[in-house]
Amino acid sequence: MTDPLRPLRILIPEGASTSAREAITILGLSGHHVEICDPSPWCLSRYSRFVRRFHRCPGLRRDPSGFLAFVEGLIASGRFDVLLPTHEQGLLFAKAQDRLKGRIAVALPSFESYRTAHGKASFSRLLERLDLPQPPTRILKSQAEPRGATRFPAVVKTSVGTASRGIYFVHNESELAVALQTIDAGGSFDEVLVQDMVPGTTEKAQSVFSHGRLVGFHAYRQVALGIGGGEAIKQSVRRPAVREYLEKLGAELGWHGGLSVDYIMPKDGGVPLLIDCNPRLVEPFNAWAAGSDLVTQLLRVSLGESPAALGESRESVLTHLAMQALLGLAARGGSRVAIAREFGRILDHGGPYAASIEELTPSEHDGFSVVPLAMTLALLLASPASAARLARGGFGEHLLDVRSIREIEGLDA
Repeated sequence: MTDPLRPLRILIPEGASTSAREAITILGLSGHHVEICDPSPWCLSRYSRFVRRFHRCPGLRRDPSGFLAFVEGLIASGRFDVLLPTHEQGLLFAKAQDRLKGRIAVALPSFESYRTAHGKASFSRLLERLDLPQPPTRILKSQAEPRGATRFPAVVKTSVGTASRGIYFVHNESELAVALQTIDAGGSFDEVLVQDMVPGTTEKAQSVFSHGRLVGFHAYRQVALGIGGGEAIKQSVRRPAVREYLEKLGAELGWHGGLSVDYIMPKDGGVPLLIDCNPRLVEPFNAWAAGSDLVTQLLRVSLGESPAALGESRESVLTHLAMQALLGLAARGGSRVAIAREFGRILDHGGPYAASIEELTPSEHDGFSVVPLAMTLALLLASPASAARLARGGFGEHLLDVRSIREIEGLDA
């Protein structure tokens, strides 16, 4: 752990993501003053005693310019020390960071570096240029482009997509054609990746950089699956090879701030294969529980400090997200009885939840956080089939699409 900072006034510019919600817990327990803005008055992060004030703002995806103007208005009040982007609004702030300079502390790379890490196609090209391992990949610029021979099963990815949006698993040419037609019909055929599906387990790593220098790293594996590609239970691991990958990526991009990657640990024992990049900290609680306070490290970088690198995280630290566990079980066809039984195991820390810490709705520290969990449980018991609809509620205005990215690219910085 780093030494504690003086209490800071922090603005988090969205409240819908699990990453924002977990950062709020860490910040609140550290004594910081946290305010959030979000288009929805019912966003997940509002249900926390650590949120001192909520500001209802325009949606990032629908109105990037209006969202930026709103945040700039809050910054102009002089009430905040740090702006802490926790999701895709970082792309907008990277574009407009000259307008923010001197008005609030924030850690952001250049817009060009952020755009490279944010786009799946540009990230794949970066991996190729740095000779970093990834699954065999082809990038298509149109549906009509010759695809060549594809090895099945394969994964099809739109260049823009978060939380498993724009991802299709295909097993033959017919399914591949349908996936490409669906992407084309949705107007998101910017660039599309077709990757070989490598047998193995998906893990994730998070890091913090100070002007291209790695100052914090943590990795974890999935113990139990949630919904929408998320984890219900995580376990911290040590992955020195992935740390080296991130050091190369961060140095090449001159990265400043949080950076996370997904990777495959192949069943054949081969090297880890990088499959995705998120230019931010993703769900930082497992790292915090394992002794790596990446959020505080990110605050230090935001304030212009050049902190020493954090030590290794502890291995085998278990954390869980009860909402993800219940939604995932229901989405896989779990009955009302099964959902109630799983909730009982979560409460009793039974089975896979033994020695695990709740990371999303930590009632021990934040009693208000149980409200969305209780509502989720009640809705699933009333209708287990509602899991997919409830999960889609998290795919809100904090997520970008091709149109909003184009608008951000055209903004006057």
